[in-house]
Amino acid sequence: MTELVDKTRREQFGQAGGPAHPVRVAAAKWGRSSYLHAAVLYLVVRLVGVGVLAAMAAPRDLPLGERLQSWDGWWYLQIAEHSYTGVSNPLDAAGLPYPDASYGYFPLYPALTGLFEKLPGVTYFGAALLLSTLAGIAAATAMYRIGRLVHSPRAGLLLAVLWGAAPMAIAESMVMTESLFTALAAWALVGVLERKWYLAACATLFAGLTRSTACVLVAVVVLAAVLDVWRNRQRWNALVCVFVAPLGLLGYWMFVAVQTGSLTGWQDVELRGWNTRFDAGAEAWKWITQTLFTSGNAWETLVVLVTVAAIALAVICVTGRRMPWPLAAYAVGVVALVLCSAGLPALKSRFLLPDFALLLPVAMGLAGRTRSTMITATTVFVLAGAWYSAYSLTVWKYAI
Repeated sequence: MTELVDKTRREQFGQAGGPAHPVRVAAAKWGRSSYLHAAVLYLVVRLVGVGVLAAMAAPRDLPLGERLQSWDGWWYLQIAEHSYTGVSNPLDAAGLPYPDASYGYFPLYPALTGLFEKLPGVTYFGAALLLSTLAGIAAATAMYRIGRLVHSPRAGLLLAVLWGAAPMAIAESMVMTESLFTALAAWALVGVLERKWYLAACATLFAGLTRSTACVLVAVVVLAAVLDVWRNRQRWNALVCVFVAPLGLLGYWMFVAVQTGSLTGWQDVELRGWNTRFDAGAEAWKWITQTLFTSGNAWETLVVLVTVAAIALAVICVTGRRMPWPLAAYAVGVVALVLCSAGLPALKSRFLLPDFALLLPVAMGLAGRTRSTMITATTVFVLAGAWYSAYSLTVWKYAI
């Protein structure tokens, strides 16, 4: 990690720390403009995804707006407008009234949605889409920075594009937390790689208020900070990170515990509300093997193949020599969490979406290819991802 930081500093300053050479100044300016390139490319990819969804939804008389706020989106909009206790007719997995069901959703996304709704002429739905879009741009710029640190500016741009086109990337343009959480996770990992511990701490804290996937991020960030404290005993900012980073996740879990009267309140809500639980991968193994070898239909088989591809990429992240360990640990940790969580196997494509680090080896590989090969492969990936997302919201309808 130290080598990555030193590389970045050498790009901006001379070896002695003085003013940079004019060539380095020009390179730094180009680097700043590439953040804009990453944002624009990401938005173009997302427009393609939404366009394909609209094209597939129209013949089926499915309003585009309704599709973009379906499933979890209804809950977030209800919480944003009415708070946790004002959700209309909350039900559990069995369809029975369950007032505590809304506590399964973390508070940052609906809170920011409510804040954006205060803008003139903005509805709650519009505020949520604006939030998801801005968060997606923030995530794309963080991915550009990570790709540039680890490999090259081209790899950074490719990483932003690939994440914007990944299977179920339509969630990035919906009333969902994927964009917001991924932006916070990516910038937290930027902080780790560059040893900017206040950035890592704050981003991780807010990620913990966004979704439970933060447990993986917290573990990676805290471990990296502990190692930095151990190696550099005067690194007080890293020590601060150790204590601040987990506060968001632990704080919300404690809040739900108080509201429900149970120490495991949030886990209880997940179990009764969505039949979601930790089972060490038993359900995932059964689901994968049965789908591939016995009773799976074509779409479920495709979802399984995406999951298997994620496992393969996680192995590459660990065995590859160019992946810094915090990125590899995050990539593997999110895959493990998704596989070990039972209850909603068809949603694993979406649950894997925040695991942007899985795509870094692909981005680095494409960055070393010829321009024609890179553009062709990326275009195919974008179109395939757009179809996958649109199909899941218009034809299959159970993968979101």
